[in-house]
Amino acid sequence: MRKCALLITVMIIVTISGCSNGLFVSKQKSPQLVHDVYFTLNDDSEAARSKLIEDCYKYLSNHPGIVYFAAGKLVESHEREVNIRDWQVSLHIVFKSKDYHDQYQKAPDHLKFIEENKANWKSVRVFDTFVK
Repeated sequence: MRKCALLITVMIIVTISGCSNGLFVSKQKSPQLVHDVYFTLNDDSEAARSKLIEDCYKYLSNHPGIVYFAAGKLVESHEREVNIRDWQVSLHIVFKSKDYHDQYQKAPDHLKFIEENKANWKSVRVFDTFVK
């Protein structure tokens, strides 16, 4: 009986959330823009990494059009041959559209984030991708 109730609950959740075959499918006509940034730091101490992540949340997480936001540290334990490990902090933002991304690029908080943190950036790599 419990298995049946659990199955029905899962089916309802999948139906309500707009999922098909357990996978989320966006019904948005224009593509979303994924903005991934990888920071290599001059000072890559734990304190410097934590400060950059805190500043990501402080200055970058509340802009219009953000669908998803996350910032974090490299997973040190993943040392597979395919893992690129020459960075310390990453930022991941999904915008509803390119227009929201373009507004974010010019936003005062984004510019303040850059100004306050760029001195510790050895390199910054940005990967922007359109997704459905």
